[in-house]
Amino acid sequence: MAAAVRTGEVSPVELTEHYLTRIERLDEQVGAYVTVTAERALEEARRAEKAVQDAADPAELPPLHGVPVAVKDLNMVDGVRTTYGTAVYADLVGFADDSVVAQLRKAGTVLLGKTAAPEFGLACYTEGDVSPPARTPWDLTRSAGGSSGGAAAAVASGLAPVAQGSDGGGSIRIPSSVCGLFGIKPTRGRISQGPLLPDLFGLSTNGPIARTVGDAALLLDLMAGRMPGDVYAAPPVDGTFASYAERPPGRLRIARNREPAVPDAVVHPDCVAAYDAASELLEELGHEVVEMPRLFGPDLLDHFVTLWGAMSTFTPIAEESEPLLQPLTRWLRARGESTTAARLLRAHSALQGALRSAFPVMDEFDAILHPTLAEPPVPVGYFHDQEPAENFERQKRFTPFCAMYNISGQPAVNVPLHWNEEGLPIGVMLAGRLGGEGTLISLSAQLEAARPWIDRKPDIWTA
Repeated sequence: MAAAVRTGEVSPVELTEHYLTRIERLDEQVGAYVTVTAERALEEARRAEKAVQDAADPAELPPLHGVPVAVKDLNMVDGVRTTYGTAVYADLVGFADDSVVAQLRKAGTVLLGKTAAPEFGLACYTEGDVSPPARTPWDLTRSAGGSSGGAAAAVASGLAPVAQGSDGGGSIRIPSSVCGLFGIKPTRGRISQGPLLPDLFGLSTNGPIARTVGDAALLLDLMAGRMPGDVYAAPPVDGTFASYAERPPGRLRIARNREPAVPDAVVHPDCVAAYDAASELLEELGHEVVEMPRLFGPDLLDHFVTLWGAMSTFTPIAEESEPLLQPLTRWLRARGESTTAARLLRAHSALQGALRSAFPVMDEFDAILHPTLAEPPVPVGYFHDQEPAENFERQKRFTPFCAMYNISGQPAVNVPLHWNEEGLPIGVMLAGRLGGEGTLISLSAQLEAARPWIDRKPDIWTA
């Protein structure tokens, strides 16, 4: 699209009108957007079109000049409604751009709107009080996952070409898996969380969701950047991430493990089949694939949950507004507010201690393969209709693999290689060394070339 805009083959206005028309016709079915910024998008597109006409050399325009994108509703955009997925802030208008939004604006993108997220991004599904449930277009009775569920639903339904997401415990990889997309959780510190969101524990990061490896890699290049005051910094990159999508990875040493760290979590046969098929494909491509023992056990789960509860308290809520919160949020905030400073520090130090012994093992490998999820896409309401304690237990059993790489800060991707007999996408996850996004991108591009998924589209795509 960016190339076609530069050559005049298509105008930014045509692209924007195309997506706005599809959103108007189809979004009610998938619940991708909370807020559609139609007037703003068309104005930005008209300015972008004029810039192409006036440019002495269109090649010097920003890399995604005139290309529409969607931004998650957990990220603030100046002058645009930002609800954080909660009725408490249903009428809040953004008063600043998050750093990642500023990066996307600098890249020349056109904002289509804000995509749906669960309340404060605390759940692995996207159902709440400010917008309809986000559904995977592969089966509209099933959840699009979360917390970037709206972003993934938009891209998978053809309601956005790419989308920005964020990931604190799997929130890019989970919806990418259930929507059949490629998503990247980058290395901790690669993309700024500023200026409003704290990154004290380093669990959460922004990242791209796209239909192809190359698109996601390009978007990662444009989102990346450290800002003053950021606590963490990622290792430097040799070249661009987009260039890695064009490079062969060479012969890699890849570990694999499908033993969940969550007690009582059982990996569904469809997820095992996807994992085994990916292992076989990696070996066919010439890579060495070896078994790796589970490095993070159930004893660390409580420590992660302690941090998660504390994170749920970051957003200030007036006492009179607390009844507007969803039961799960109230339950998590109660846990967080009752956590002592000593307990919080013990949890954080226990996780760091586990990483000190795990990294020497993980760093022996170029990549590590897991199932992304333990189950196929679940029905809407599977989590949300339960009492908070049961809701949270179901979430843990559904996604027992993703959070370990938020704890470690390592990059991890979802690769959409497999669809089950029901036609539902079942992703696999590849994790890499700190700073190793380039290797993951090269390897994923090789997998994409060997087993292309670009022509797989849900029925709604052609609606």
